[in-house]
Amino acid sequence: MCRHLGWLGEPASVASLVCDPPSGLLVQSYAPRRQKHGLMNADGWGVGFHDDEGVVRRWRSAAPLWGDASFASVAPALRSRCVVAAVRSASIGMPIEPSASAPFTDGQWLLSHNGLVDRAVLPLSARAESTVDSALLAALIFASGMDNLGETVAAVGADDPAARLNILAGNGTELVATTWGDTLSVLRRADGVVLASEPYDDDPQWQEIPDRHLVRVDGAHVEVTALKGTA
Repeated sequence: MCRHLGWLGEPASVASLVCDPPSGLLVQSYAPRRQKHGLMNADGWGVGFHDDEGVVRRWRSAAPLWGDASFASVAPALRSRCVVAAVRSASIGMPIEPSASAPFTDGQWLLSHNGLVDRAVLPLSARAESTVDSALLAALIFASGMDNLGETVAAVGADDPAARLNILAGNGTELVATTWGDTLSVLRRADGVVLASEPYDDDPQWQEIPDRHLVRVDGAHVEVTALKGTA
């Protein structure tokens, strides 16, 4: 399992989203509050964002986030309107390597998978960044098109009823997410919108997204709809 977070709004520092909150991804790497599967997320981390020209930038590691002093020193200087970040708890048998850490990318979208899926139901792809289930799933989602995210997740869920398929992706101007077997919450701030596996603080404005739903964030607008065939 993993924990992930997405930001869309006015330029915000990566540190303010990942490191500074009292229960942010940094803390969730060793003490998540709502994680149902696994006790911590010490098998890597990744941060992706779009720069001022819209180019995708990433920083990924196979080490625990809490031990990376270099990232902690640079994160306050990294600012973006769109951020996707994750900390990783590797499934049994999966490699622990930087390329296995989300977010994955097709050059436009940054995508994180919080969950587990049987690799046997996923097609092999030369575009997958790693052999882990999340990388294969990301390659399938990119190939199928982000506009079809809900349909792709539902189809994979039908092929693997035990799968957990929480997806979170951003392309610089939009966030898209699914809930399928794990938690996701939304926080509407004055300067933007946060989607996160679990709230990074105790702000009462956090709202939990129901299971098996699709979330789209466009500007300040947040749309939540039931995934097709699961209502």
